[in-house]
Amino acid sequence: MRTVVIGGTGHIGTYLVPELVRLGHQVTVLSRGERTPYHSDGAWQRVELIQVDRAAEDAAGTFGQRVAELSPDVVIDLICFTEDSARQLAEAVQGKIQHLLHCGTIWVHGPSVVVPTREDTPRRPFGDYGVQKAAIEAYLLGMARRDGLPVTIVHPGHICGPGWTPVNPAGNFDLGVFDKLAQGSGVLLPNFGLETLNPVHAADVAGVFLAAIASRSTAVGESFHAVAGDAVTLRGYAEGVAGWFGQEAQLTFGAWDEWRRTVSDQDAGATRDHIEHSPNCSMDKAARLLGFRPRYSALEATLDAIGWLVENGKITT
Repeated sequence: MRTVVIGGTGHIGTYLVPELVRLGHQVTVLSRGERTPYHSDGAWQRVELIQVDRAAEDAAGTFGQRVAELSPDVVIDLICFTEDSARQLAEAVQGKIQHLLHCGTIWVHGPSVVVPTREDTPRRPFGDYGVQKAAIEAYLLGMARRDGLPVTIVHPGHICGPGWTPVNPAGNFDLGVFDKLAQGSGVLLPNFGLETLNPVHAADVAGVFLAAIASRSTAVGESFHAVAGDAVTLRGYAEGVAGWFGQEAQLTFGAWDEWRRTVSDQDAGATRDHIEHSPNCSMDKAARLLGFRPRYSALEATLDAIGWLVENGKITT
């Protein structure tokens, strides 16, 4: 089976591409060529790598045709962020491929209302990223219903894994929060620390894509979450990380207006985005239709990333 992975050298592709190779797929990866996978795997030696500037080719209206001319059976799109980009690809491969898989985001849901949130929950996205991804989902699933486009959408949560910084227990990406928890120092959390995060290990996101390919007949025309089987509160996350370092979390709490004055505007913006969503998404549909259950819990996914940060001297213990 010939499979094209668009953006295949990032977080998800690091795990997905080698598994596709081991399953017998003939894999071509399209990427900007600006980075290598986050960890090495001999399977990459059997992957065809093509350097592509998708944004430029989308602007020129040529990207979809470039993909179609590779004559793939399966296309996995990990880096599509606008409806126009999705449309160009979908129209170019319609009637020519067996399966199109698109990487979405749980941000299509907007703020949590009833949890765990199911895939059929009405969409109320906010922020440009979530709004654009919801529009892509609506377009692709609409094309599936009207024109038979064989598409599946996978919505990851906060992707974690060795090689990059996970969202921290304050809901942003300041490594200093991990330093404090590792050292047993005090950490100030917003509100009462009861908002939630929905981490997922990149290997489990890859697993949902693989399960959807293997269960094509039940996956086509559907959206699936790709998160850990549980969500974690900011407070619970902080306590879990501190405990991993052999410390007891020294936590204090501050109302939002008080807390945001203690951090940079960038960190405050990231935290606000995370806690306004407070995601807690269900994996029942993936279990029922794809037979997939995540390997990593929310805390395990983050700790795998934190362990790498410690080993590489990025967290001070």
